[in-house]
Amino acid sequence: MNRDLDDLDRRLVSRLRANGRESVARLAEALGVTRTTVAKRIERLVDTGVIVGFSVRVHDDAAATAVRAITMVAVEGRDARDVVAGLRGIPEIAALHTTNGRWDLVAELSCDSLASLDGVLNALRTLDGIRDSETSILLSSASLA
Repeated sequence: MNRDLDDLDRRLVSRLRANGRESVARLAEALGVTRTTVAKRIERLVDTGVIVGFSVRVHDDAAATAVRAITMVAVEGRDARDVVAGLRGIPEIAALHTTNGRWDLVAELSCDSLASLDGVLNALRTLDGIRDSETSILLSSASLA
């Protein structure tokens, strides 16, 4: 996270991570500041790119039919930009992370079925610039919150 954030920014972002729909009034009360302060902070955090969007988390039961997986990707050469651009075109990739070590990228996949996952993996593996990949299907998840 950006080092220019002060304690209030960090606490605000933390609360929004837990509940992105929490009202400005409740945030202000919890943080001990005015609603105007919260609204201006959120606006600044969005404008500066610290907050890049708001999303919905669904209960595991709502996504029970989804097949989820993590795919580690090794990129040919040193520049992963073209590979990342190609992976962004695959709608089943829910998130994409750069990393260090043996793998250059980690993709979080969410598919309707195993057949759909197979198709996504085929598309991923045939993308120019991908040297190797390894996929693990996620069987269950435990919340840490």
